[in-house]
Amino acid sequence: MKVWIKYLLGVAFGVLAAFILPTENAVFANAVAFLTELFIRVGRYIVVPLIFTSAIVAVNKLRTSRLLWKTTGLTVLIIVLSSLIMTFVGLVSILLVKLPRIPITVDVATEMFHLDVKGMILSLFPYSGFEALKDGSFLLICFVFAFIIGWESASEETAFKPVFVLSDSFSNLFYNVANFFTEIMSVLGIAIVCYWTIDFRSVIATGIFTPMIIMFLVDFVIIAGIIYPLILRFVCHDPRPYKVLYASIAPLILSFFSGDSNLVIPLVNRHLCDSLGIRRRCRSFTYPLFAIFARGGSALVTTISFILIWRSYSSLSIPLSDIMWIFGLSFGLSFLLGGIPSGGAFVLLTIICNRYARGFETSVQLLKPATMIICSFAALYDTLTAMVGSYIVAVKTKMIEHHSITHFI
Repeated sequence: MKVWIKYLLGVAFGVLAAFILPTENAVFANAVAFLTELFIRVGRYIVVPLIFTSAIVAVNKLRTSRLLWKTTGLTVLIIVLSSLIMTFVGLVSILLVKLPRIPITVDVATEMFHLDVKGMILSLFPYSGFEALKDGSFLLICFVFAFIIGWESASEETAFKPVFVLSDSFSNLFYNVANFFTEIMSVLGIAIVCYWTIDFRSVIATGIFTPMIIMFLVDFVIIAGIIYPLILRFVCHDPRPYKVLYASIAPLILSFFSGDSNLVIPLVNRHLCDSLGIRRRCRSFTYPLFAIFARGGSALVTTISFILIWRSYSSLSIPLSDIMWIFGLSFGLSFLLGGIPSGGAFVLLTIICNRYARGFETSVQLLKPATMIICSFAALYDTLTAMVGSYIVAVKTKMIEHHSITHFI
């Protein structure tokens, strides 16, 4: 059975469970919330070991084959361009379509968020390199440590061959372990989907946020069905650009219902390898960078959400200077969300509301009931971008062995 079918069945059972089980019961709701948190932790259990060992091998092989800087340059370029495209699509859609206002409620104090850029930079180099393997959220920390080891192990291939062999062996081991975790996540995901559905039913019941959700969905169809396939067709000269979307079905399902960009990494890694045929030296280097920095989906939903909040408070047109400010801040701050794999979109929205001031500091409370939905769509966009971006880099650097669609897992 195809992996995406297993995950789709998990979604069906999760949605069914949310309708037939006593979700109104507080004890049951708490149990589902606990199981959801537990299963997300299970899914993220292998992420750091997999990324660390695989990145060592990838950097070593890329440096040896003299493809490291080309791969890095392409990855950075695609991250920036994809975030620009995402933010622009979100801005254009919300400016062209005027969504109904959200009823203004009494503002209450909201938690203040800020991005500690200095702290993030310092965290990349902890007092002990081995502490880089402790943080399961900000993956750039362990990636930098792996990069250093991979770079140096390629400088003296003979002397450091045991390091490469050990890393290669552990990488293959963790890949197999991760594959096992991706199989059981199709079952464990039933609880995650059930929890998501319970929240979604309460959000959709009022009808207040339905237009916003429809806009998110339409934008995704435009990006996944038109923009990205056209890019793949002309950049990669691929006659079948939709095969990347097909290979992304299972990762998109998991990322949407979990809202977690780190949880989906083992599943994405498996599909990049077994479905799209991307070599380890490429996917183990590019995808972590996309997962950390390519958060254009968060910028898209934040742009739409903030302008919706603005229009709910005022009937005046938004000044062009403010539009450019919203666009620039959403785009720029999206690159700093790497340490927030889950909920980053709402954090970004809160920061923009606080920075805009003018009485908007607590206005984010209007969309707080729809936090999970907003973050789900952000993760959906970001996962698709990472899949498409990894494929483009692999094609342009010729680190791919194309598979027939019938052989996709």
